Amino acid sequence: MNMDNHQARSMKKKLLVWGGAGIAILFVSAIVSMSVGSAPIPIGEVWSIIWNAVTGNGSASGEMIQNEKIILLVRLPRVVLAVLIGAALSLAGAGFQGVLRNPLADPYTLGVASGSSLGAAFLISTGLHYVLLGQWTVPLGAFLTGLLSLFIVMRLALVNGKFRTETMILAGVVVQAFFGSIVSFIISLSDRMMNGIIFWMMGSLQLRGWPYVTLLTPYVVLGAIVLIGAARPLNLLSLGERQALHLGVHVERMKTVVLAVGTLLSASAVSVAGTIGFVGLVTPHLIRLLVGPDYRLLLPLSAIYGGIYVLWADTIARMVLKPAELPLGVVTAFIGAPFFAWLLVRHKRKGAAADG
Repeated sequence: MNMDNHQARSMKKKLLVWGGAGIAILFVSAIVSMSVGSAPIPIGEVWSIIWNAVTGNGSASGEMIQNEKIILLVRLPRVVLAVLIGAALSLAGAGFQGVLRNPLADPYTLGVASGSSLGAAFLISTGLHYVLLGQWTVPLGAFLTGLLSLFIVMRLALVNGKFRTETMILAGVVVQAFFGSIVSFIISLSDRMMNGIIFWMMGSLQLRGWPYVTLLTPYVVLGAIVLIGAARPLNLLSLGERQALHLGVHVERMKTVVLAVGTLLSASAVSVAGTIGFVGLVTPHLIRLLVGPDYRLLLPLSAIYGGIYVLWADTIARMVLKPAELPLGVVTAFIGAPFFAWLLVRHKRKGAAADG
């Protein structure tokens, strides 16, 4: 009992320290991100605009009114959206890695992001993205094709009625390539929408305002609640499926819920910002290095630091070639691809050591 109390206190202390540090870093990063751009605004003025908006105080000068528009209507919603997308992809990645017990699993490597892109690209290219369910049409279509891609990956990885998690990544690569080719075909048939879809496929938050924040927020909040609530079963699953079953975990049901919610989070992020790779791979692993594998810490901290990661990636995308913008997916891939290679080498070495 004393050992359990000690572990609980240690977990809460880590959550308080690293969570508090993450929120502080996120706040500072948001202010800095809103101050830079094609029209630089001093950090003090950014803070003043945000404070006045929160407290309801108006501004005095015409210049301040113009800067208020830039901050409140352009940069602030973009910052909030970057944080939401980073949280969604990081939570999905952590959930996939936990339920599949594969450190290389994430929405991008499992083909879920590519599958979600297919549904979104089809709806946009055919002009149906606002016809059926208004602004909810694209996320729903992306979710359905994301589920389809996940189902195909899991079927390819199924051997003798059991999932071979070591083949999940290979199956994900196959599905990603297949759905990616279909998306490329759709783009080639959509002359009028070609440039927009291509840029969207590489990931971007350009021209994304408050309606997109309103669209994405319910998905992220619901997904975070479900996945963080599954932290204890995920911890038990890390001991092995048989042990988890003996300890009262409904393994198959839990797997289904986590995979479905992770797909929903991935699909909602893709439907808003396009394909942004490696976020769900990089962030959970960095958090593991900081606080260990406990999912009670890993999931909420992944959401916070995933938001920081995508926020800074988007800031870099805006600044490198200003006034032009790099696609956001290019920046995250530039960081994430070498990290993925490092993880792959590390995973191989662990496997070789275990075999030895």
